[in-house]
Amino acid sequence: MKEIIWVFLTIYLLAMNTDSFSQGKLPYNDLSKAESQVIENKGTEAPFTGRFLDNKEKGTYLCKRCGAALYHSSDKFDSSCGWPSFDDEIKGAINRFPDADGRRTEILCSSCGAHLGHVFTGEMFTAKNIRHCVNSISLDFVPEILDPGRYGTAIFAGGCFWGVEYHLQKARGVVSVTSGYTGGHVRNPSYQEVCTGNTGHAEAVKVIYDAGQTSYEDLLKLFMEIHDPTQKGGQGPDIGDQYRSEIFYLNDQQKKIAANIISLLKARNYRVVTAVTKASDFFEAEDYHQDYYFNNGKIPYCHTYTKRF
Repeated sequence: MKEIIWVFLTIYLLAMNTDSFSQGKLPYNDLSKAESQVIENKGTEAPFTGRFLDNKEKGTYLCKRCGAALYHSSDKFDSSCGWPSFDDEIKGAINRFPDADGRRTEILCSSCGAHLGHVFTGEMFTAKNIRHCVNSISLDFVPEILDPGRYGTAIFAGGCFWGVEYHLQKARGVVSVTSGYTGGHVRNPSYQEVCTGNTGHAEAVKVIYDAGQTSYEDLLKLFMEIHDPTQKGGQGPDIGDQYRSEIFYLNDQQKKIAANIISLLKARNYRVVTAVTKASDFFEAEDYHQDYYFNNGKIPYCHTYTKRF
């Protein structure tokens, strides 16, 4: 009975995340017909044909549909089965369900429900004795060493970083979102120190994005739609300087774009209080803050999408 309750609870939480996503109108990545056949219709690509079967680069494998991080390259191994194999997953990234055939266990992205493949145990390929058999077509890959000509960086602060991270992770072209602290005067602050409001830091996120799929301007517009840029000294119920609204620009071009976006909003009668500040040191937050809502099966309590552009 406990197992049945757990399955229904998982389905409910997954539905909540998907419904919230669609209501917020933040699009999944567009899928080709072949990708949709596997990811949405639970098909299987032909063995030994996937682009990541023999990939030995260091990096992170992402969900093709929503961009959530699923597997580290260090957990990939050669099983000679015809599909990419992994003996571990990123914590909280994968959901398991009994397959319709009654024999196998299906694995899905815990963020968006995309079909990935199946998981097997007892084969003794590795010491962990588990094999995630994943369709290449369900995956994207981000190399450990990024091409600076292809990828860009943005840093935003808009209240609790959990919610900002959650919404930006779903945006097309976003490679990774890291929660952290910036804008203060203490090096390597802890969460407890930042919460005192005495370090000067804001809870912020660092976004790495593929410039071929999105732009700094697009991400900045989205940022201004997933938090309230008119609220001073906090965001929603979270009050304090660490929850302020602020754009940390990395170059003059980003500074100019930020000023233009704020001017557009002010012309539409929004009383924007968002500060625009030159970026300084960014300190990554503790591990338990990263991918918070994805790992905990919840949705943000203080960040919702409001169309402003």
